[in-house]
Amino acid sequence: MTTPAPIAVALDAPDLETAARWAGLVTPHVSTVKVGLELYLRYGPDVIASVRGASGVRVFLDLKLHDIPNTVGAAARAVARLKPTYLTVHAAGGPAMVRAAVEAAPGTQIAAVTLLTSLSEADLAGIGIQGPPEDVVRRMAAVAVGAGAQALVCSPREVAAVRAEVGPDVTLITPGVRLAGADTQDQARVATPEEAIAQGADLLVIGRPITGAPDPGAAAAGIAAALRRVSP
Repeated sequence: MTTPAPIAVALDAPDLETAARWAGLVTPHVSTVKVGLELYLRYGPDVIASVRGASGVRVFLDLKLHDIPNTVGAAARAVARLKPTYLTVHAAGGPAMVRAAVEAAPGTQIAAVTLLTSLSEADLAGIGIQGPPEDVVRRMAAVAVGAGAQALVCSPREVAAVRAEVGPDVTLITPGVRLAGADTQDQARVATPEEAIAQGADLLVIGRPITGAPDPGAAAAGIAAALRRVSP
């Protein structure tokens, strides 16, 4: 049996039935499905069981928690019972906040989001953060891992620098993955799946190139096969 590819399919669906259908189609080919903020707020905890189904596929709960440590810890504790493999928090919340999430959800990998892939260097300057995105991401990554984060979310452009900063044991998750020749849409820092894996990413977040395809299962299978060719 072929090992599922290191892809988290972003189930940014308009309703629960569509999300569950997409999950069922892609699960034979990918390791993980990702539930984002909109879907979780609309349907609540039920969405996790619906997309997990009987397959036991890994669930990446992408809530990007960002608040004072006590609030983030309580929120992480509340969703830990759903047993997501990954739960996101914003690294910008600082080390105490990241640590609160880690301590509240010991069975879940806390994934610290460094910089949103929609942000460019000009965007950063506009909000008072100086320096190239790669430097900002590297600093945030070091702080988050120092606070106990077991995973990091960064764009494919920063993966190599982050890996050099935090070492081999931290899971690096990369959104901003687009197929060659595709529209970058609302992402500013992107790469193809093959490029992201070559740079050292452990898990690729891919949404519309799969879920927007006429046959999401076939699209997932095709990308999985391409990744196996570059990383058997």
